[in-house]
Amino acid sequence: MEQRYGSDVIVDLLKGFGIEYVAVNPGASYRGLHDSLINYGENDPAMITCTHEEIAVEIAHGYARVTGKPMAAIVHDVVGLLHSCMAIYYAHVDRVPMLILGATGPVDRWKRRPYIDWIHSSLVNGNAVRDYVKWDDQPASHRDFAPSFARAYRIATTEPAGPVYLCYDAGLQEDGLQAKIDVAPYVNAARPALLQADPATLARTADLLAAAERPVILTEFTGRHAEAFRELVGLAEECSAAVIDLDGRLSFPNRHPQALTHDALAEADLVLAVDVFDLERPLNILDRLTGEKRPRVPEGCRVVDLGLAELRTSKWSEDLGQLQPVDLTVTGDTRLALPALRELLRARPAKAGRAARRADLARRHDAQWAAWAEEAKKDWGASPMTAARLASEIWSAIKGEDWILTGADLEDWVFRLWDFDHPGRHLGRSMGTATQIGTAVGAALALRGTGRLVVDVQPDGDLLFDPGALWTVANQRLPMLVVMYNNRAYFNDWEHQLRVAEHRGTDKARANIGLDLSDPAPDFGMLARSLGWYGEGPISDPEQVGPALQRALEIVKKERRPALVDTIVRQRTPARYR
Repeated sequence: MEQRYGSDVIVDLLKGFGIEYVAVNPGASYRGLHDSLINYGENDPAMITCTHEEIAVEIAHGYARVTGKPMAAIVHDVVGLLHSCMAIYYAHVDRVPMLILGATGPVDRWKRRPYIDWIHSSLVNGNAVRDYVKWDDQPASHRDFAPSFARAYRIATTEPAGPVYLCYDAGLQEDGLQAKIDVAPYVNAARPALLQADPATLARTADLLAAAERPVILTEFTGRHAEAFRELVGLAEECSAAVIDLDGRLSFPNRHPQALTHDALAEADLVLAVDVFDLERPLNILDRLTGEKRPRVPEGCRVVDLGLAELRTSKWSEDLGQLQPVDLTVTGDTRLALPALRELLRARPAKAGRAARRADLARRHDAQWAAWAEEAKKDWGASPMTAARLASEIWSAIKGEDWILTGADLEDWVFRLWDFDHPGRHLGRSMGTATQIGTAVGAALALRGTGRLVVDVQPDGDLLFDPGALWTVANQRLPMLVVMYNNRAYFNDWEHQLRVAEHRGTDKARANIGLDLSDPAPDFGMLARSLGWYGEGPISDPEQVGPALQRALEIVKKERRPALVDTIVRQRTPARYR
């Protein structure tokens, strides 16, 4: 079919760049593009109907976490863009590639419908998100659609990745074309290259690693690329380093004998931070009551920072954290830097005692796992159940499947009881309020047809923000298992109020006011059933959880549709130090 309208060019660009899906909440400002997607593009890329723009962007976020590739989300004019702002901001914080397509106008005011086109338009839509997207643009002609889109794609996918926003004039979308626009030259020219680290700085890093007696590797986002995950495992083994995974993505196998906790930092003589975006946080202990910090590492410990953190700045957001002084900064993509660093390390004399160091790390690793196994049994029969009991029940149900975890980590118990053996096992830590169900749906969309089991441990307060996401899952027939982590509260904030009450000497019994979700207690099983899911619960008796999970899992596997089990978990004891 030949191009006829401006919006047809946008469809050709989406196809050319391999965009599989566009998540949408309908809006008149992109009705031209909507028609082109259906009738010119024949629903390729496929539209994913969402009940809120925030959900549409979250789905693109989860898709990018799984695939490493951008998906598109289309938001309507000013109002749809404003709805989506929080989700776009979290995509920026998480550094995932994403294409946000918007619309405005018509810019030509004489073409606008009275009232509605005026209140839904602005002088520059991009101003609403400019401070937390990597780039935004509003092309002014049909000829500019292709170079604008190509530049946006290149910027979004160049590491550190991030969301970009493209705004299309409604009039230009609907106007007829004067001539065919060839998008192929721009598609071929927009693939970014990787950034290698400075060879001299890498060599200095290899010297420090070779000389270290007690090296520790901190890693956070390395696992976003499977090849970097494998290289990090190899590097850790060659230099006998303890490894602490901060869970931005799964970056190191949790059952590897060199996987340890933050306690390993207390003896370190060298810390190599690999793709850590806020280095001050893991290197210091925070007293959450007083706000005071103290270092986790001993005096004289050397610190090397390897990654792309310095290239991810925003002029508006403070998401970089406090500047942490380091001995050496190595700027480069770890997909290239890690194998180069391993080669350099091999060329240096092996440090004596590395085998003994690995054996000691393995002993400590095994002792920690044994302690966790014992701790998990505490209050095993309590009702409501502990997070450890729920983590154990889910693990028993899914461990024979090819699974991926999204959502909550059950107070870290999944990492203490499950086996995360490769980066595809975990989507990465939750980003914040009202992001977890949407990103889980994006993961399920990315993995549709693969046979992999998407397991979303879903906090109750988070789902109440975006329950409409459940409709999209049923509409798309995405097989996924949701297990509610339901403590009937916004308990993270409840913890903060308990700390403030302790500090001020006020009544802790009143800390729940404004945060309690038990009156009325939502019935998430009923909610799921009302939106086309299989649903069970609420379940507070831990003995009933295992059988319920098995029933739900059978529905997901045999009927290839989503299932939700609502489990009631007791509220944890707030920790003072984190």
